[in-house]
Amino acid sequence: MFSYPQKNNLSSNPEPDSHSNHDRRTLTDKLRQQHEVIKNDAGEWVLLRHADVMAAALDDSTFSSQVSRFLQIPNGLDGAEHDRFRALIDSYLNQSALTPYLPVFKDVASEIMSALPKDTVINAVTDIGAVFAVRAQCAWLGWPAGLEPVLLQWITDNHNATRSKDNAKMAQVAQDFNEIIRSVIIPYRSADNTDNALKDIDGHTVTAQLCCERVDGRELSEAELVSILRNWTGGDLGSIALCVGVIVAYLVEHPEQINVWAGASNTDLEAMIDEVLRIDDPFPSNRRVTTCPVTIGEHQLPKGARVQLNWTSANRDETVFGDNSFAPEDHAADNLVYGIGRHVCPGRLLATWQLRIATQALLAHINHIALAPNHPLEREQPPLGGYRDVPVILS
Repeated sequence: MFSYPQKNNLSSNPEPDSHSNHDRRTLTDKLRQQHEVIKNDAGEWVLLRHADVMAAALDDSTFSSQVSRFLQIPNGLDGAEHDRFRALIDSYLNQSALTPYLPVFKDVASEIMSALPKDTVINAVTDIGAVFAVRAQCAWLGWPAGLEPVLLQWITDNHNATRSKDNAKMAQVAQDFNEIIRSVIIPYRSADNTDNALKDIDGHTVTAQLCCERVDGRELSEAELVSILRNWTGGDLGSIALCVGVIVAYLVEHPEQINVWAGASNTDLEAMIDEVLRIDDPFPSNRRVTTCPVTIGEHQLPKGARVQLNWTSANRDETVFGDNSFAPEDHAADNLVYGIGRHVCPGRLLATWQLRIATQALLAHINHIALAPNHPLEREQPPLGGYRDVPVILS
């Protein structure tokens, strides 16, 4: 069923493509055509093919998500514990809970896109995607506007630390973000909330509501609140920025699609965005660990083996997606951009709506968008996906 090369370096840079020498897709496309699974330099078994990634994601009893030594709610939990927290989290991220925020997201997007400088080079990732992600998430959660520059700087620091693969730097930016969250939730958890503590804050925000939630009849601990809010923000801010970069890069490379996208219905545009993200998936992978011995071809993975589900590769598997041409309707059912199974991304609807709204606002406020002359697209460095720099000129 599986072949097993002795070692393949997924942590090194793949061969160059037309954009830069960091396009991870170039490497995984080649590896997938030769191997069903590889072992990388970190000792992880990397699943490359669509069927294998999907099967592992659906078999959460064998491929556990409890990989990190840090608390991760809900994506680092399994079984009944995961289900309890997931039910709570889904109540904030379902259609009825998010619909009231659609006008808010539209106002945020319109404000940002209308203020974008024209006829000068901007980076769609940092100047459009990151700003929108931070402002939209703060509006949804009820976080103070004064945190925007802090969060924008954190996105930069987090990406720099991730690129460096320096564990100390990554631990520090994680701790920095935890402190940002604690600064937001402390007023809601103060012992004397009745008078002064809540005088100057809105007690009806999403964050305020979350601070009052209970699981198994008890209040959420500070660590649990921080973990949930870190998942909703730390995980999404940089990801939304990278998604916007991928979307804008696609449009500048396919200008014939701009008018089509501008006139598309909400449903059709969401499908087209999902397809672009499938072709160039900015969410490279998730980790799992085996809970029992697993047979892979002629090889036995012991209990505790580290496994990587490579979404980037699975979403480009030629046995499922052919030549990877743009075909939203044909490919929707097999698209794994947001994962699959019990651990499918809880924020899928939020991200889908935000990306659609941001794209609509951008197209509504410009007449033309083009890649800046003499400024090539620059890919992100592994383990990040998408682009680091999408230099464009708006008019």
